[in-house]
Amino acid sequence: MDELIDIVDENGNYTGKTCLKSEAHKHGYFHPTIHVWLYTSDKKILLQKRALSKKVFPGLWDISVAGHIAAGEDINIAALREVKEEIGFDILPENLHKIGTRKHMVNHPNGIIDNEFHHVFIAALTIPVEELTLQEEEVAELKLFDLKTILHTKDYENFLLPQYQDYYSFVHKQIITALS
Repeated sequence: MDELIDIVDENGNYTGKTCLKSEAHKHGYFHPTIHVWLYTSDKKILLQKRALSKKVFPGLWDISVAGHIAAGEDINIAALREVKEEIGFDILPENLHKIGTRKHMVNHPNGIIDNEFHHVFIAALTIPVEELTLQEEEVAELKLFDLKTILHTKDYENFLLPQYQDYYSFVHKQIITALS
């Protein structure tokens, strides 16, 4: 789905300009997105298998929920909205914890230029996976993995992106701290 998004500069500052998501990806405009990592009290991490129809990384086991922030939308509201849309899980705002912002730049073989600032959150998954509802155009499958799995992405095929191991290690550390 093409949507209107805000354009930010190379430092993540809002420019006051907007464009369609497709335009941002065509021209490489920086824009804000959200990543929400959901974990359980028994040290599991929820990952989603991206739908095969996705333009980038189809069929890849990926972050619990990720998405674009609509133009003018509050970052926290966007995170809550994306979680509800993609997997049907309602998080109370006070249970969503922002752990950082990450600059991400990648040129995909299909021509998409992803220049994004990921606003990264963690939250506890408080219902069984079986009660989650998949947005089929986004998500093919959901599964709980041992939390330590994200520390060893290079050992698995079609599982996250091993070149971002520092990021996954940071997320792991933040979740372990939250569980303490």
